[in-house]
Amino acid sequence: MSLDETGLIRFLSSVHPYDSLEPALLNALAPKFRQIQAAAGDPVYALNEELEGLYLVHSGEVEVTDENGILVSILGPRNSFGERGLTRSGRAVTSAQATADTLLLLLPKADFHALMAEHAQIAKFFDRRRPGSREGSSLATTRVEAIMARDPVTCAGTLTCQSAAQLMRNHFISSVCVTDGDRLQGILTTRDLTGKILAAGKPISTPVCNVMTPEPLTLAPSAIGSDVLHMMMEHGIGHIPVTEGGKLVGIVTQTDLTRFQAVSSGEMVSAIASADTAADMAKVTSEIPRLLVQLVASGNRHEVVTRLITDIADTATRRLLALAEEKLGPPPVPYLWLACGSQGRREQTGVSDQDNCLILSDQLAPGDEAYFEQLAGFVCDGLNTCGYVYCPGEMMASNPRWRQPLGVWREYFRGWIAKPNPEAQMLASVMFDLRPIGGDAAFFEDLQRETLAAARANSIFTAHMISNSLKHTPPLGLLRGLATIRSGEHRNTLDMKHNGVVPVVDLGRIYALQGELADVNTRARLEAAEASGVLSHTGAQDLLDAYDLIAQTRLEHQAAQIRAGQAPDNYLAPSSLSDFERSHLRDAFVVVKTMQSAVGHGKGMLG
Repeated sequence: MSLDETGLIRFLSSVHPYDSLEPALLNALAPKFRQIQAAAGDPVYALNEELEGLYLVHSGEVEVTDENGILVSILGPRNSFGERGLTRSGRAVTSAQATADTLLLLLPKADFHALMAEHAQIAKFFDRRRPGSREGSSLATTRVEAIMARDPVTCAGTLTCQSAAQLMRNHFISSVCVTDGDRLQGILTTRDLTGKILAAGKPISTPVCNVMTPEPLTLAPSAIGSDVLHMMMEHGIGHIPVTEGGKLVGIVTQTDLTRFQAVSSGEMVSAIASADTAADMAKVTSEIPRLLVQLVASGNRHEVVTRLITDIADTATRRLLALAEEKLGPPPVPYLWLACGSQGRREQTGVSDQDNCLILSDQLAPGDEAYFEQLAGFVCDGLNTCGYVYCPGEMMASNPRWRQPLGVWREYFRGWIAKPNPEAQMLASVMFDLRPIGGDAAFFEDLQRETLAAARANSIFTAHMISNSLKHTPPLGLLRGLATIRSGEHRNTLDMKHNGVVPVVDLGRIYALQGELADVNTRARLEAAEASGVLSHTGAQDLLDAYDLIAQTRLEHQAAQIRAGQAPDNYLAPSSLSDFERSHLRDAFVVVKTMQSAVGHGKGMLG
């Protein structure tokens, strides 16, 4: 049954993003949609077919499959499809078929592109490609919520000035917010106490409400750093309460501004490089969560944030190696300390353990092992002190298995490639992400080159590695939803590590094996895979965009937790996202699943 114009407009006004259009624009747009009746089993379009336009399901059901016939989505009323192909080459990157009697609304591609060009909110919704980073990464452009101190110290207006002064002294602060419940009434500063009590000769028993600045200037959490600077300079004040909906949620002081500007990865690296003990380094690394918040709030891309955070871990490792040599004396033979896991890939976030190993010279004498046992123990213990906790699987140089001469490492990799049993696949996945940190890097260059060549030449090993990589799947529900964890502590959340970034990390590793690519960073691997022809241009760009969105969402989740005073983790509740954000995140997961399907069928290309 077809729709009349009134019914069509009413339907479109209930569908995002058309509901954001002015009524006159919606009325003009509605007649451009073509209505298509499809019976169960009718194809809508096929893979690589030139798309007629954007499809919108009014009623019925449509099944979307990838190039290998793997079911990607089951779409119902109000779901759009075809936009990814339209915003790329104009050709379908999936196949679609009606599975019930269905009424489709088709917006011709010329009208779709015109709508995208004329309305930013429409373009933002349908163009799922990686957005450009916000310009600048300075205090002036950072949101107040990333700068402010949360849970500020408060008191009632009836408190005496003496008690308020003691409160400030005990908390090492220079102001206290005066509240009635959670409502801000005023602010009292040490300057008020000096000028209005001591200098005026008033008794210290004077109530705070008689001295405070009532109804002080405030800002919202959504304000930016330049708002703080301008308000402080214009009004000659050093404390600004932050309120939301009339409720006190934080405070920004000149000290907060100074502290914010003082936290930089460069200064942290410098402080660690000159530290004398692991405890001294730990004081610096304890600031990493605040650095993460600052970097994310300043609009830095995820690969920049994780690279800067990883640089701190690299510096701590090298400094601990130097301190170990000072304590133990020069090493008896050359060695190389390597990182694997997220540090090896330069992808550390606010949640990282340590994964490392030692390659020793083949000139190692029987008595030399004791030296490297002590060195490895010193460094691993020091990293643990710095917050890089011991690896639960003991993938550390302190484990003798991962502290061996170069010849033994060659045999390790040869054995894993020749007999890729489950343990070999797991170990190879970790060890293919090795990156030299300190020592003689020449040990690794030949080993890496030999191993990549041997891995590529062994199709059975590569097939096993592909199979192992597909064990981590994106959290997709078939009915246009996201599959959350069903039980336990993290029920109703998405694991943004194991089901989010790890599937892409695994794909990047497979492409590196297929192309003998030396890169270990995931984004660099995807770019190198495109450049070498392992991935098509379209496939690479789709996967890069998907990875960027998933990784950025994970980082923003961790930054929000830190701002709220919580320990960062990888478990994101979809309910915390807007419909727009959920839709884009799901589309990113669909891209990853499609690329997994392609590599699982021996293609590695999507284009």
